Amino acid sequence: MGMSSGYYLSEKGLKVLMIDAYDPPHDNGSHGGDTRLIRHAVGEGLHYIPLALRSQEMWNELQNHSEDEIFRETGILNFGYKGSEFLGNTIEGAREYGLEIETLTQEEILERWPDMQGEDLDIGYYEEKGGVIMGGNAIRTYRRLALQNGAELLIDTPVKSIHPEDDKVTVQTEHDTFTGDQLILSAGGWTGTFLKDLGLDLKLQPSRRTIAWFEADESLYSSDNFPGFIGRSRKGAYYGFPSIDGTGVKIGRFNGDPEDDDEPENMDKTFGAFEKDEGHLRDFLDEYMKEANGKLNRGVTCIFSNTPDEDFIIDRHPEHENIFIAGGFSGHGFKYVPVIGEIFTQLITEGKTEHDISEFSVTRDILYEKKHSAKL
Repeated sequence: MGMSSGYYLSEKGLKVLMIDAYDPPHDNGSHGGDTRLIRHAVGEGLHYIPLALRSQEMWNELQNHSEDEIFRETGILNFGYKGSEFLGNTIEGAREYGLEIETLTQEEILERWPDMQGEDLDIGYYEEKGGVIMGGNAIRTYRRLALQNGAELLIDTPVKSIHPEDDKVTVQTEHDTFTGDQLILSAGGWTGTFLKDLGLDLKLQPSRRTIAWFEADESLYSSDNFPGFIGRSRKGAYYGFPSIDGTGVKIGRFNGDPEDDDEPENMDKTFGAFEKDEGHLRDFLDEYMKEANGKLNRGVTCIFSNTPDEDFIIDRHPEHENIFIAGGFSGHGFKYVPVIGEIFTQLITEGKTEHDISEFSVTRDILYEKKHSAKL
């Protein structure tokens, strides 16, 4: 989110400084793992669909600026059990916005993708125009373009503190101090800590997740033969990717366990530190996609930054109007990277945005602990 904002702001001729604790793209945030899905009929709510459609346009535009692949149209398959709220929302959104989506019975899924099986494989929805964003390539492209426009980037530079003033914001790193007119805070799992220091104690929870690539039958699971996928079983929610250029099927578990919740600095980011890192993923593949459950090729961890309602935070700080917040993307944010950069660019340069971000307010009640008082 920060890299796209930096690029679009630099396109407007603004003086832009981007600061990252690491060297993006990297595996210390929520964007690691090379690839991300983009779908247009999203199950998280109707308010996301216009943003997904605009992002797709902008991803396509970004491709014109890069020789590296940004988007691959593999299609997206949503499948799961009848009665799944997520799948119901997906088809409702497609109908509401006139999106091309194909409803599949279990028999039709098995006819098209013969290795699939599973107890909760009742229904499916196939979106031909969806696909895979090459996340690392996208971030590298934004970075290169922003720097070409005159933006500056500090890498391996953790921010220690943020100090708002009436018309300025000062950022303190280990060795230097920087002052600007406005600031976008897009710190992934560290966003809640920075906001607490800025007077906002939100229910914003960092959470550890794992993703892995498994050797698969390429005749079944290459990106020419199999789509990106989201599986909703009664045991959990999973998402994954076909084998991209022979790398193997990539799969991740969306929902976590209570022990996954912690501050980023306390997390063990080593894949395989816990048996479930690989075990949960193999359990799903063994039940639904047996020929994709081969040798482990690679595994990594990432950090979700979850809000209680899993809706984003895209807003100004309620007390400091020159601080903007991009956070709480809850494991489903990457597809919106371009449009969120556009939103913040419009807010900073025009004072408003053409996009409806009312659902993403930082002041919505669910983000705060309810305070009760009683007479004793």
